[in-house]
Amino acid sequence: MSSSPLAGATVVLGVSGGIAAYKAVEVMRRLEDEGAHVVPVLTAAALRFVGEATFSALGSERARTSLFDDEDSIPHTSLGRRADLVVVAPATARLIGSYAAGISSDLLVATLLATRAPVLVCPAMHTEMWEHPAVKENLATLRRRGVHVLEPDEGRLAGGDVGAGRLPPPERIAAAAASVLSKSTGARPGPAAQRPAGQGQDMAGLRVLVTAGGTREPVDPVRFIANRSSGKQGYAVAEAASDRGAAVTVVSTVGLEAPAGSEVIRVETAAEMAEAVLTAAQGHDVIVMAAAVADFRPVDPSPSKLKKSKGPPRLVLEPTVDILAELGRRRREGQVLVGFAAETGAVAAAAALKLEEKHADVLVGNDVAAEGVGFSGETNAVTIVTRSATREVPLTTKRRVADAVLDVALSELRSRSLLDQDHRKDQQGAEKP
Repeated sequence: MSSSPLAGATVVLGVSGGIAAYKAVEVMRRLEDEGAHVVPVLTAAALRFVGEATFSALGSERARTSLFDDEDSIPHTSLGRRADLVVVAPATARLIGSYAAGISSDLLVATLLATRAPVLVCPAMHTEMWEHPAVKENLATLRRRGVHVLEPDEGRLAGGDVGAGRLPPPERIAAAAASVLSKSTGARPGPAAQRPAGQGQDMAGLRVLVTAGGTREPVDPVRFIANRSSGKQGYAVAEAASDRGAAVTVVSTVGLEAPAGSEVIRVETAAEMAEAVLTAAQGHDVIVMAAAVADFRPVDPSPSKLKKSKGPPRLVLEPTVDILAELGRRRREGQVLVGFAAETGAVAAAAALKLEEKHADVLVGNDVAAEGVGFSGETNAVTIVTRSATREVPLTTKRRVADAVLDVALSELRSRSLLDQDHRKDQQGAEKP
């Protein structure tokens, strides 16, 4: 019997009307291979791309396509109550918009609205649609409601275009489904051999602390010194770690949507972030300092608003706590420390220098002056430096950067664990008479 979290679970597989609908057949087979009982639900638009007979023949039971042409008088309610998990692959912009707005225009959206089971949506669409503000806002709304989102890959799209919006491979969707169900039920993940490397539950059992956003250092009650950090890269790291099974704590200065189930600690200044991070650090296996912490703060901020009529204030600045360096000094055995460095040129050299100065294990540098690499955008390009290697990640989504950073951090963690085991064996051997 399968030890997957999906074993014995009833999974409603929703298929909406995009060209990637044909991949849903393989998604269904992957879920069934993990032991799930899969009930396919297809929209009318999906039937323009795939056949009902295929899903009825290969699914655990016949495909459902209509609210009204069904022997069950309330099929959406029945399906919603039976489901242990609902997976929508592909999820089109229309499906996402209807779900976010609560418009039950078909059986699939009605089932999504009627269920209390966890939901995983897998968007797939052309890049222009994926990047449209309406789609982003609808997905943000769903995330706030606890819906899990597996972001699309970059690659070849319909019509020969290339860009973000490609449905992830079926094995990744199945692994994400297992992860969502595992976290919602408390089930343990299956053996590592059943999961693709770098995906699924490869961070299960780990605690990850992520900082995000830029700190604000007050000048007076209405003014502050800050930087351009949006927090998006830090939140992408938090989401990736959560999707890969980790328990996540986010120390943040911004109000973005954190992964469902994560702990969020809100701060504003560098001093508040330092206190929160240094207090929580010992309980975490991986610490990712993605926040842009101010290097200086006003020594004596005014308790009342400074008046323009009195001329420009004379600000005296003092250094803030170097949180990354302090973490490097205080780290516990086996802990992996990841730092970020926003640079404007010579990224690899600057990252390597900071890696040593801060006593970090991984340093992620990016050239914020480069096109598409700025603070507030959806993309990033980074250089990931460790003591043994340098990895270049070309311009891509911040989520893909996040996974690359976590891949390196996890590799460092595993290497350190093996070294610790060897060290203990050596000590035990030396103690024998």
